[in-house]
Amino acid sequence: MYDLIIIGGGAAGVFAAIAAKTAHPHAHVLLIEKTERLLAKVRLTGGGRCNVTNACFDPSILIHNYPRGGRELIGPFYQFQPKDTIDWFKARGVILKIETEGRVFPLTDSSDTIVKCLIFQAEKAGVEIDLSQQITSISKRQDNFEINVAGRDPLACRSLLIATGSSPEGYCWAQTLGHIVVPLIPSLFSFTVPTSRLKSLSGIAVDPVEVQIIGTSLAQKGPLLITHLGFSGPCILKLSAWGARLLHEKNYRAEISINWLPRLSCDDIYHQLVALKKASPQKTLLFENIFGFSKSLWKAMLELHTEISNRRINDISLHNLKLLSQQLHSDRFIIEGKSPNKDEFVTCGGVSLKEIHFKTMESKVCPRLFFAGEILDIDGLTGGFNLQNAWTTGYIAGLSSI
Repeated sequence: MYDLIIIGGGAAGVFAAIAAKTAHPHAHVLLIEKTERLLAKVRLTGGGRCNVTNACFDPSILIHNYPRGGRELIGPFYQFQPKDTIDWFKARGVILKIETEGRVFPLTDSSDTIVKCLIFQAEKAGVEIDLSQQITSISKRQDNFEINVAGRDPLACRSLLIATGSSPEGYCWAQTLGHIVVPLIPSLFSFTVPTSRLKSLSGIAVDPVEVQIIGTSLAQKGPLLITHLGFSGPCILKLSAWGARLLHEKNYRAEISINWLPRLSCDDIYHQLVALKKASPQKTLLFENIFGFSKSLWKAMLELHTEISNRRINDISLHNLKLLSQQLHSDRFIIEGKSPNKDEFVTCGGVSLKEIHFKTMESKVCPRLFFAGEILDIDGLTGGFNLQNAWTTGYIAGLSSI
């Protein structure tokens, strides 16, 4: 009989195992993983560098980086937040560094540093680890759980923690044990825009822009990347996360507006163009690139207005300058699909948060059952927020489950 069995050898499961065994050295803790190695996803995050967390140390601000689950995480973040994560790794010899937008990476720039640390700490604490295990069924029998694993005798435990990430089996087990699973859909994706007149400019980035989904209040500001398929970059990924359910309902068909100059109002843009007309009447707009766009992007913007692209500024009417101002302030494009963000693997949906006690991560419908990590209907933006959810919920679940 185990005191605790944890299913899932990802970030949340391994961290929970370490927390449980460290707090309760004499407890019998088993970690089960279906693949041949632990922490496979951690190895890939941050382009293989591992974006461990984000240097946002105020929980009331931190929760705004979670399109789903932010409200529920406020309490857990007061128990274990990014500063605690940084201190935890530092105390175990892993030095972290803070980069742009608060992204935190190991000084070595290698996820292997994080993986080795976690595995060493789990083994040092005395966690029993079984790899390549295929669970066939889970059931609750009176006060204990019974876990059937292919090729071995059934396992029994007093507490069960499911931390299987976005694995379909984990959701099935949660439902078997009485939980509602919110439908799973993608989050953090790029926009496919087949009709974009800018596709030939793939690789050009503009920072900042503001992008809004027309007909909604959903908008995000930040860097945008033009791709051969449409648009990507942090601004688009954030918008896709916040709009994940809406865009899914629309079958990823929607109109967006890009404000190429979010620091200026439409009137400000117009007045600058009018001032340019007076100051440099004999020049062309293409030559007088007053807003600092790349030359090829500025040319593409002007070519939409054939009557002004090659004319002297003095010969361009105020009406046409007004139209250009409006375009720069609200440039319209039609989304006709999505494409995955290669650096992230994030799912919107999972075990309903209404059924979880967030002080302990214990189920409200099945006593002594705990959840941690991505299996829950929690997802964060890029920048280390999804791993922080894993560390926080795993830590609390590990402490509470014995």
